[in-house]
Amino acid sequence: MKCILLFLSLVCSLSVSAQYCSEVWSPDNGDGTYTNPVINADYSDPDVVAVGDDYYLTASSFNCMPGLPILHSKDLVNWEIIGHALRSQFPDSVRTQHGMGVYAPSIRYHSGEFYIYWGDPDRGIFMVKTKDPAGEWEKPVMVVEGLGYIDTTPLWDEDGRCYLVNGWANSRIGFNGVLTVRELSADGTRAIGEPCIVFDGDATGNVTTEGPKFYKRDGWYWILCPAGGVAGGWQLAMRSKSPYGPYEWKRVLERGKTTMNGPHQGGWIHTKYGEDWFIHFQDKVLMAACVIYNLSIGVVDGLLWGMLVSLTGNSVSRNQIVRL
Repeated sequence: MKCILLFLSLVCSLSVSAQYCSEVWSPDNGDGTYTNPVINADYSDPDVVAVGDDYYLTASSFNCMPGLPILHSKDLVNWEIIGHALRSQFPDSVRTQHGMGVYAPSIRYHSGEFYIYWGDPDRGIFMVKTKDPAGEWEKPVMVVEGLGYIDTTPLWDEDGRCYLVNGWANSRIGFNGVLTVRELSADGTRAIGEPCIVFDGDATGNVTTEGPKFYKRDGWYWILCPAGGVAGGWQLAMRSKSPYGPYEWKRVLERGKTTMNGPHQGGWIHTKYGEDWFIHFQDKVLMAACVIYNLSIGVVDGLLWGMLVSLTGNSVSRNQIVRL
């Protein structure tokens, strides 16, 4: 009798399994090309750093733990999770609540160490670092204490000085749409300067300017950031000869006349091969109040400033993989 029941159980299991066909998304077409999105999952506000032949990605984790996911890739297309930079809530006193915690982190490599900065709009700006992104990360450090800080990115200059750009959360401090830059200590652990407004999105017709990423290239200080909201927004590029501005700006990536939603937060990647790529997420609404974020990448013009791109076909096109 037991044998009969076991047989029937196996038959039922096989029958149920036969009815389900998993369709796991793969962006790699197997022929040296890829199809966007490269990550068909919820990795909002991604940032990527290139270190030699390796690429490392992190993204917002809010109150979810473990937090600050670390993904690794050799070609910007095929990604795997290799760990997390946060193993528990920090500070420990923070209670679990959706919408709190880690906002739009940035990941950087400086002097042999990996750094991640993020803003917690209820507490301030934090930093965590390691020499091995797949291993243990040090205990986070509070760099700046205060309300409203989000979307932070450091920049170490050639002279050793460190600067930080950030956005602001209207829900915590009563205003948003502006970007500020301030100087940090050379080790990036504390603020030594006051925040200086370098861009006012509302005054320039770029409402909800946020998510800035900070770079220096060929003597220019660059800030790339989204504006206009998650679903219908666009990407801005701004540049200056000083970290404090004045910055000239331009819209460089937008939805144009397509029905596709706009490109939101992301990062500029300059590879060891001299290539430039941009990775960002898009809002993908499946049902009311249910949002999944997709990452998409596209080639960035080497000069960047002269590029004005429509998103037509960008999320479904077949493109060359960086390196396989």
